[in-house]
Amino acid sequence: MKILDIFNRHSPYEKNINRPYVIAEAGVNHEGSMETAKRLINEAKEGGADAIKFQTYKASTLASKDSPAYWDTAKEPTKSQYDLFSKHDKFWKKEMVALKQYCDQVGIEFMSTPFDLESADFLNELMDVYKISSSDLTNKPFIEYLCQFGKPIILSTGASHLHEIHEAVSWIERQGNPLALLHCVLNYPTTDENAHLSIIRDLKKAFPDKLIGYSDHTLPKDMKTLEVATLLGSVILEKHFTHDKSLPGNDHYHAMDKEDLKVFYKNLERVFVLLGGSRVESLLSQAAAIRNARRSLVTKRKIKSGEIITKDMLTFKRPATGISPKYIDDIIGMRVNDELDEDTILQWSFLRKNM
Repeated sequence: MKILDIFNRHSPYEKNINRPYVIAEAGVNHEGSMETAKRLINEAKEGGADAIKFQTYKASTLASKDSPAYWDTAKEPTKSQYDLFSKHDKFWKKEMVALKQYCDQVGIEFMSTPFDLESADFLNELMDVYKISSSDLTNKPFIEYLCQFGKPIILSTGASHLHEIHEAVSWIERQGNPLALLHCVLNYPTTDENAHLSIIRDLKKAFPDKLIGYSDHTLPKDMKTLEVATLLGSVILEKHFTHDKSLPGNDHYHAMDKEDLKVFYKNLERVFVLLGGSRVESLLSQAAAIRNARRSLVTKRKIKSGEIITKDMLTFKRPATGISPKYIDDIIGMRVNDELDEDTILQWSFLRKNM
């Protein structure tokens, strides 16, 4: 499945729960190693992700030198954004082209989030959509610059009020770009009580003509977070991805790995089995229950041949092999053809109209 399939074929009004498009957010977990980056691609493919996404930036254009940390410094002790980003900003156009080519060989879609105009320009040749970070939701000039490429936009909405999302959406709508909004919480990691997955439903209500998804920063645990997000109607899921969760650094400890992805898909398969079809109808598997657990009209006493049926002559009991109790009003006033014993299940052939 390709991301353009989601934009071209998936209706925002679709009521059924469908398999989501999953983005393994590798970010800069390659830490400047092409070998590690390729390993991430291979393992994202093995885990079942539809796409792997990197991040493309230069520390000098992303953060001032005194920008403070907003992550868990117990896990990543670097106190300055500029210092942290400087460690991982060595991949540029040449490396992204190579990663795109390798993704094509492996059979997984390539993406990378640009954080400046120069990377946005060269990434245009490499991907079908632009992903905009939550941190740039209020960055009007950057959003408008990305929109000029005419491609679909995936916008994360972390740390945003609804009026800010409406404002960003209005900038994109003016340009006419197809748009997907991802609920997101900018806590690294996000605790369960801060995940607020119900916001997915609010986004669907507030933006009924947009595709809605979820970008996850909770600890992977049993992958229930993504499972619930799917059940709430997310058509795109994004989660940080690593080859080794035990590595130090800002992203590894709260990222999923290939085994987590496999768990998610295994769980999701059972969820879809449980969901089944959405049409209200009696299933063939319930035929025995219909026949044996529903009831029929039954005689409470012996009824003589030719006697007229009155309500006090009847009760209702299992199984449903005779006349259904729903026809009680039609039965009252009819005559019996032959004598009926007590506890006889009524059949239409036993009765005739009272002429």
